[in-house]
Amino acid sequence: MAIQLRPWKAEDRAAIAALCDAVDRRFLSDRLPQPYTEADADSWLCYVRQHDEKEGLFRAILVDGEVVGMISAEQKQDVYRKDAELGYSLATNRWSQGVMTEAVRQFCPLAFAALGLVRMTGMVYEENIASRKVLEKNGFVLEGTLRKAVIKAGRGQNLCIYGKLNPEAEG
Repeated sequence: MAIQLRPWKAEDRAAIAALCDAVDRRFLSDRLPQPYTEADADSWLCYVRQHDEKEGLFRAILVDGEVVGMISAEQKQDVYRKDAELGYSLATNRWSQGVMTEAVRQFCPLAFAALGLVRMTGMVYEENIASRKVLEKNGFVLEGTLRKAVIKAGRGQNLCIYGKLNPEAEG
């Protein structure tokens, strides 16, 4: 199984729409449209074109040449500008195969270098054990838990804050 990251292309719109429409939403933001259409994918691709390698890094995750997920780091601003929030999602048929662990392993050095980051932050619902393990396997450290910080499906959930420092950064 070959796992690769690559920049998004306009011709990925159908793959993005299919992926985002079918994604398990239990641990994702409510801002993701449902249903997710190709028009939504076009809007997102426009955002990526404007911000990629400037205020963020956005990559497709491919397994054996097929788009199966997405990963991004969106840089924070002002005094937080050397930090970025890591986000990712993966097609459910690729869960528990090590795909996301490998994608995060490949992605972190790219994001640190492209954005000049000192650290990266991962914010994960406490109940999302699989995502927490992905971060931990990649050297992210649990820095704290915000109690009832997320309201999802009408229920308060704790939010775990993970951090990873750039081993090559100063400051």
